[in-house]
Amino acid sequence: MDINLELYKVFYFVATTLSFSQASRQLYISQSAVSQAIKTLEKKLGHTLFIRSTKKVILTAEGELLLQHVKPALEMLGEGEALLSDEKLLTGHLRIGASDTICRYFLISYLQKFHQDHPDVRIKITNSTSIGCVELLENRQVDLIVCNSPNSRLTTSFQQKVLCNFHDVFVANPDAFPIGGTALTLEKLLNYPIMMLSPHSTTSEYLNRVFSSRGANLSPEIVLNSNDLLLDLARIGLGIACVPDYMVPDTSLVCVPLEETLPPRQIVLVTQTGLPLSEAARTFIDYL
Repeated sequence: MDINLELYKVFYFVATTLSFSQASRQLYISQSAVSQAIKTLEKKLGHTLFIRSTKKVILTAEGELLLQHVKPALEMLGEGEALLSDEKLLTGHLRIGASDTICRYFLISYLQKFHQDHPDVRIKITNSTSIGCVELLENRQVDLIVCNSPNSRLTTSFQQKVLCNFHDVFVANPDAFPIGGTALTLEKLLNYPIMMLSPHSTTSEYLNRVFSSRGANLSPEIVLNSNDLLLDLARIGLGIACVPDYMVPDTSLVCVPLEETLPPRQIVLVTQTGLPLSEAARTFIDYL
């Protein structure tokens, strides 16, 4: 039976106040509109719901039965509307794609604050390289990604927002590589064992492009998938590691001075153009 919810709403107010005039005031409609709505509902249901007199309005047995079902239904709808209109309440899911480095050194403080403010949101984080994160976003496995830029997989079909700039630096154990304060050219740097991320990373793409533009062939001694492991190996003197500058608070390692500072890169927030985001995702973006 197709009955407009508004008819049940009018019935609810008349049934709970037992007054057509009071119902009209609470609903902000005319008393004649209330009467017409009740007549329409009675006709559709095939039952008289109220006994009307000049002095009072009384529910019929059928009206009493209907009220038992309409009252909890409308009250539950009202509670749902109140929950959704409460700006402090946020539920649902938040799906993020990020590399382990960005997650650990950049995102974790934002995730902590967001979780404290919105504990009912379920957060799922998928680790991948910055290039792999774009694939996650393309396949709609995540709502948003935080990755490095430049990134060969990012196209104009994505919306990007720069969150911060950083520089790649070469760090070494000064006891193993006593370079001192002498600034090196990129060509002379290659005389040392270089350690860096795998060729399937944005860092590798970027560094190879920079060195090639200087006529230098970058051929690392050690290639890994973890910046943290690169730092561990640098600490024990296995080579000179290339890592983002925001990873190097460690006093056991020093930055190798270069004659030229490498061009900056960015950490960017990326979403799919034209696809709506959940309320949880939109709220998390505000934290960034």
